[in-house]
Amino acid sequence: MTRTIQAAVVLATSAFFMIPVAVTAQGAPASQAAAAPAQPAPTVDDNIKMMREDIRAKRKQIVAANMTLTADEATKFWPLYDQYTAEVRKINDTRWAMMKDYAAAKGQMTDAQAKDHMMKSAQIDADLIALRMKYMPQFEKLVSPKKVVQFYQIDRRIDLYLNLQLASLIPVIDPTN
Repeated sequence: MTRTIQAAVVLATSAFFMIPVAVTAQGAPASQAAAAPAQPAPTVDDNIKMMREDIRAKRKQIVAANMTLTADEATKFWPLYDQYTAEVRKINDTRWAMMKDYAAAKGQMTDAQAKDHMMKSAQIDADLIALRMKYMPQFEKLVSPKKVVQFYQIDRRIDLYLNLQLASLIPVIDPTN
């Protein structure tokens, strides 16, 4: 099962690595550069938006491929899953907005802004944990506790992997600025 999860996560995040980026060859003649219409390079926000859309589309497929649900369990599980992921999306919207604000500051943060960023980040993490704690007992009413743990592990791994990918887009704060 671990290989399936890894393969599915890699597949789901492949769009992140295949995002077109404007690249110019060093030493290319000026006439070649002028012949091609200039296309703006995607922004970090564009990259995050494309990756999130791709992951939203594939996340359910990853969970389905790695869960061992009977037909009866699936009928009960997926509506609650959709409700859960809608709430996760709201929390992640806040996370991405915070990351976007941080990136816009370009490392020029005041101490107060840095502290606010840290507090918001911790609150978002707490909100996500609280949401999981809220939903896990609801999932247990529909499927066995082992299957709930299976779902939790899959969901958590996807979330950790995606957050690592997104965090790699945002530089670590420079405390000297």
